[in-house]
Amino acid sequence: MWLVALEACFAFFVFAFIVWWTMFSGRKPDQKPPAKSLPSEDKGKDQ
Repeated sequence: MWLVALEACFAFFVFAFIVWWTMFSGRKPDQKPPAKSLPSEDKGKDQ
């Protein structure tokens, strides 16, 4: 029984680590997004 509890605790901590990692691994607030935008696909096509 203690093995099941240990496995459940391990799974919870792995899940919590993944959530924490994805929340704080993004772009930093002082970094600006790239200024160059992708051209639209509609430009240059005849209608």
